[in-house]
Amino acid sequence: MKRDIGDLALFGGRPAFLNPLYVGSPNQIDRTRLFDRLNWALDNNWLSNGGPIALEFEGRIAELAGVRNCVSTCNATVALQLLCQAAELRGEVIMPSLTFVATAHAVRWVGLDPVFVDVDPRTGQLDPALVAEAIGPATSAIIGVHLWGRPSPVDALEKVAADHGLPLFFDAAHAVGCTSGGRSVGGFGSAEVFSFHATKVVNGFEGGAIVTNDDAFAQRLRALHNFGTGLVAGSPSGGTNGKMNEASAAMALTSLDAFECSVARNRDNFTHYEEELGTVPGLRVVPHDPGETYNYQYVIVEIDQAATGIGRDLVIELLRAENVVAKPYFSPPCHELEPYRSRGDFRLPHTERLAASVLALPTGTSVSRESIRRVCDVVRLAVSRGADVTFRQQHTKG
Repeated sequence: MKRDIGDLALFGGRPAFLNPLYVGSPNQIDRTRLFDRLNWALDNNWLSNGGPIALEFEGRIAELAGVRNCVSTCNATVALQLLCQAAELRGEVIMPSLTFVATAHAVRWVGLDPVFVDVDPRTGQLDPALVAEAIGPATSAIIGVHLWGRPSPVDALEKVAADHGLPLFFDAAHAVGCTSGGRSVGGFGSAEVFSFHATKVVNGFEGGAIVTNDDAFAQRLRALHNFGTGLVAGSPSGGTNGKMNEASAAMALTSLDAFECSVARNRDNFTHYEEELGTVPGLRVVPHDPGETYNYQYVIVEIDQAATGIGRDLVIELLRAENVVAKPYFSPPCHELEPYRSRGDFRLPHTERLAASVLALPTGTSVSRESIRRVCDVVRLAVSRGADVTFRQQHTKG
């Protein structure tokens, strides 16, 4: 147990972990079931192009999301690009800056300009009032982000979009299996995008999906992700190869089989973190709405540097010395990264404050309660002795 500043590995103490503990380590799966599916694909010589395993996965995701259509893709970034091309967007797309940069890059890659607006200072979610203010003659769509699996204010955003005649999409990369107002994420706006990257609670090695209740839009998406095949009138973008292969679908299905177990473990882990850190002054474990369903994929904590005397980045440095690879989510925010920073026309104080003060701690099926206790020992010591830790770190470097 870490009792004194000198026990911290950054200052010469023994690291809390022999092997690194990561945010986003893949969850445990039934390997036998995975290999059975892979062998079936190999035995039947169907490895891609809308194979039976990918179609089964699409059906199960559509059911989980409560929608009629799911189009699986090779990754979520391509899925976002397909959305833009299928909707034939032009000009500007409004979105938050507090998101993984893929949200912005995806739309810029297809020739659109991201317009970043600020977020609610407590939730980190897109502020609908600011979205309405940002709408101009060049605006062609709004993209909300269900940050850390906590859904955006969907009702308010849907009203803004409807009032201005704009399509509304959601980057739901973090939010598979979550709800808003008791409704499953997946059926909000015109369409939503899930991610099945290796770090996600449902993991297809790489993978993504677009879910929607718009049958015609789903048909168009399906054609565009297969080189535009089947589009009688064609498309200005032609088409691309965005399909999910059978190996990724087999992994994603097997991960989906374990979804309830993975979520239960995540929920227990989140509870343990709350028990350990919930009363530490100057630190907030970002909460969940008790009336909603979540996948608990992320444990996010916010550190108030003014109250604790220690900044988020130093806490991350201390943890990494202990072999705990915590991560800022997301820092820098998109508008402070190139090619967006050079524009210099975004002033987003709430986004910038959150981006500088939050971090994600390890969770998932590979993280034990004992591991959480050790992580929290370090965080609690660092934050409760923040000014002393900061002084010692500065003196050591000096």
